[in-house]
Amino acid sequence: MKMTHECKQNIANKILVMTCLFAVFGLGGCQKEGSAEKAGKQIDRAAENAEQKIDQAKDQAGKEIEAAKESVSDRVQATGDYIDDSAITAKVKTAISSDPLLNGSNIEVTTDKGVVTLSGTVNSEPAIDRAIEVANTQRDVKSVQSKLVVKIGQ
Repeated sequence: MKMTHECKQNIANKILVMTCLFAVFGLGGCQKEGSAEKAGKQIDRAAENAEQKIDQAKDQAGKEIEAAKESVSDRVQATGDYIDDSAITAKVKTAISSDPLLNGSNIEVTTDKGVVTLSGTVNSEPAIDRAIEVANTQRDVKSVQSKLVVKIGQ
């Protein structure tokens, strides 16, 4: 639920007015005639206390709203990172499988925050270099880590 500052202030003002009215009516019945000054001081104190409590409630609400905003922002960021990494992985896999030099290779691709990791086996040393080059040329790839090895007996 979103509350604007103006809405919060309006609610706080209404609560303050109601508190003052209750204090006036309550004290009016209890005070002897001629003690209007005492009643006024008590009303002032009651109003100040009410205002302090309203300010505390507003501060607490503001902190909770900020914490909720940060939590939502973090979750949106994490979701965006996951989607971006999945898209990068798909692009790299497609590019590697389409490359004739990498035909017959068994390359696994993972991506974490734009960092692509290649693992598995290839037929030659030049194929390792080519796989890294193909991965690096894909959009949004920040860097490439290779755990590729050459198949023995090739």
